[in-house]
Amino acid sequence: MRGADGGPWRRLCALPTFWVGILYDEVSLQNVLDIMADWTAKERQMSRNKVPKTGLKPFRDGLLGHVAQDVLKLAKDGPERRGYKESGFVNVVAEAVRKGVVNMALVSQAGLTGTTNGHHRVFGLTYNIEVAVSFSSSSYHSTKKSRRGYRSIVAASPPTEAAVIATEPLTKEDLVGYLAAGCKPKEKWRIGTEHEKFGFEFGTLRPMKYEQIAELLHSIAERFDWEKVIEDDKIIGLKQGKQNISLEPGGQFELSGAPVETLHQTCAELNSHLQQVKAFTEEMGIGFLGIGFHPKWGINEIPVMPKGRYEIVTNYMPKVGTFGIDMMYRTCSVQVNLDFSSEADMIKKFRASLALQPIATALFANSPFTEGKPNGYLSMRSQIWTDTDNNRTGMLPFVFDDSFGFEQYVDYALDVPMYFIYRKKKYIDCSGMSFREFMAGKLPHLPGELPTLNDWELHLGTIYPEVRLKRYLEMRGADAGSWGSLCALPAFWVGLFYDEVALQNVVDMTADWTLEEKLMLRNKVTKTALKRHSEMDGLERRGFKESGFLNAVEEVARTGVTPAEKLLEMYHGEWTQSVDPVFQHILY
Repeated sequence: MRGADGGPWRRLCALPTFWVGILYDEVSLQNVLDIMADWTAKERQMSRNKVPKTGLKPFRDGLLGHVAQDVLKLAKDGPERRGYKESGFVNVVAEAVRKGVVNMALVSQAGLTGTTNGHHRVFGLTYNIEVAVSFSSSSYHSTKKSRRGYRSIVAASPPTEAAVIATEPLTKEDLVGYLAAGCKPKEKWRIGTEHEKFGFEFGTLRPMKYEQIAELLHSIAERFDWEKVIEDDKIIGLKQGKQNISLEPGGQFELSGAPVETLHQTCAELNSHLQQVKAFTEEMGIGFLGIGFHPKWGINEIPVMPKGRYEIVTNYMPKVGTFGIDMMYRTCSVQVNLDFSSEADMIKKFRASLALQPIATALFANSPFTEGKPNGYLSMRSQIWTDTDNNRTGMLPFVFDDSFGFEQYVDYALDVPMYFIYRKKKYIDCSGMSFREFMAGKLPHLPGELPTLNDWELHLGTIYPEVRLKRYLEMRGADAGSWGSLCALPAFWVGLFYDEVALQNVVDMTADWTLEEKLMLRNKVTKTALKRHSEMDGLERRGFKESGFLNAVEEVARTGVTPAEKLLEMYHGEWTQSVDPVFQHILY
């Protein structure tokens, strides 16, 4: 799920909580499907396109606001049925839903409010920081400074850029089978959360240079025993177990978390990562910002990371859309990856998550500034996706066709233009050619050569719809935000989709939404955002005591006030029309 802007530390848990609450609870997932069953394609697209500019505002006391509150309750119920006590992570955004305004002050209040004997109070839950760090170390590697040095991986960023392994020529059935291999029984469902953040210099507020980012990566690797990822003798990321730290084109610092069982583990992992980063930031004079679109600097002030794939995509983007370069270099998001048990379960969750993606965008809207001024949107990051590259983005109306399944998604992906392939530790520009042509041996750069499953996996990672299918579903609709929102987003989706009751409620809720209505919601939320709560019930039925993670978003749903609107209020008030205070206000 890739639709959320970056944001402050305290909102980072809200996004995975949001999606976990919906997708990992059968009841919540079915409820979502019911909610949007009669939405038309036009309505889905409308909701997606409007959210970046208006957030929740035009829907106060209307369709979107009521749906958001219902969906949040579904997301909270799911984790409770899981039994992991995760639903509180969504609380960071709940106030915004209620008021229709993004309230970053509430985010701060809902976050870390003090310590007692090493314990922090987060979203009404007592959270032991030492336990969080020890979870990360026990699950992956020791967090003590390594005395045996570090290992380097001479390749591009894992996992999709691994060296190509020769296989037999692929068939379409192989590609379908690759996706179908993601089906797994419920007891093996996991939660994966990814979040991006902007680095900046304290003194100048300018973006971190690559040299500073490289120093930080080396420092983390050597003190906390991460493996270094090297491309052309330059460090471009880190790997530890199933966790990865990577660099987006403009230096956005991304953690791709390991698949974990509960939202408590998600937040422990996120907290451990941020603590490791913060171990070096003060002495280096740098900080990290949780927001969906860079608030101050123009595209020419953003550094370019030394990764071969980014040069190819940078050259291609202006040919296919208006905002592709901005998307690459000036946006940050939070994404949630969730599992499915079968093709039928994938279809149900895919449809429900597409229908509700505008709700997630509105709840987490957090990108109202561009180059020092309000940009007219509450989620500029989401708006940018409306004109980036329409061949590989959008609401995917065909997912709602009766014939949809793994094969239909393969047909779609086969015709999405490629960016590149990876051979001999180098990227080869194949921009504009389709994977279908590659399978026919028609790539001009490699005439007669046929693809492998590694090539297919790499290609799937270059497709950017609102919800992306790999061997799991990736929710992509939320801006980056505070620490709390990082747990709230997976709590939202897990509560809705990992609980049968919540999922059925979603299905029922959306059963009569037309495609036109779904598109309408998507289009409006970028500007108006939200103007109840199946996911909370789903989290409660999970039995993991996870519903508290939804506290970050519950107030957003209740009030309709999004984080972006609170930032705008401070901009026009106490900040005297300056965006500089935002760097301190939503600093991790």
